[in-house]
Parts: sequence; structure tokens; C-alpha cells
Amino acid sequence: MRDVDLFDYMDDEIHQEYDAMDGYQEQADDFCFYPGTLVYPALGLASEAGEVADKVKKLLRDDEMPLDENFNALDLTHEKRRALALELGDCLFYVAVTASDLGYSLSTIADMNIAKLQDRKDRQTLSGSGDYR
Repeated sequence: MRDVDLFDYMDDEIHQEYDAMDGYQEQADDFCFYPGTLVYPALGLASEAGEVADKVKKLLRDDEMPLDENFNALDLTHEKRRALALELGDCLFYVAVTASDLGYSLSTIADMNIAKLQDRKDRQTLSGSGDYR
């Protein structure tokens, strides 16, 4: 990675916005029952992300959801948006417990991600591929 402090632009106000996520993470950790660390929640995350994708696939197949920039997800029925939101909650659970297994808080991960995205935006490399573009 480039030799640059990605957190230079951040201030305390931005960090405080993520504190609620740490509270969620502490609560999520109370529901962990799996042996060991990392493998089970990582596989759980992949599985739940697949369930989100499957629901979107069915919107395309069964509801003829359009594939264009004019589509707005808010036009979906409340029930379909709620079903997706519940699956996203399952993803959030596995992200939270995986972060805990790695010794990171969700707020730290959020800060790291925003810093990475801001750095890419500043360098005009938001599109493209590669972790360190």
C-alpha cells in the first residue's frame, strides 16, 4: 500500500457517527455460539450475501424488475424491501462477529473504509479493480 496516512482528513465528529455500530457489535457478539473463530462467520456472511442476491434475482425473474438507471428500489413493495432488509441484517451480524474475531470494532472498519474510498476519490481511482488502486 502507498505510504500515506489515510486518516488525515478525519475528525472526532465523523468517528462519533459510527459509535452506534459498536453497540450493535457488542450485542451481536452475545449471540455467537460457534466453535473457533473466523471460518464460521465468514461462511455465514457469504451465505447470507447469497440470500440477498437470490432475492434480487427473483425480483428480476418473477417481478420483472427493470435493469436500468431509472429503477428505484423504493418502488418495490414494503414486503419485498423488508425481506431484503432482514437479509441485510443477517449480513450485518456476520460482518460484526467477523470483525470481533479479527479484533476490530465496526467503527474502526467503517473509518478505514471511508478513508480508503476518500483516498481513491481524491486520486480519481474509484472505478477500476485491485485492492490498492
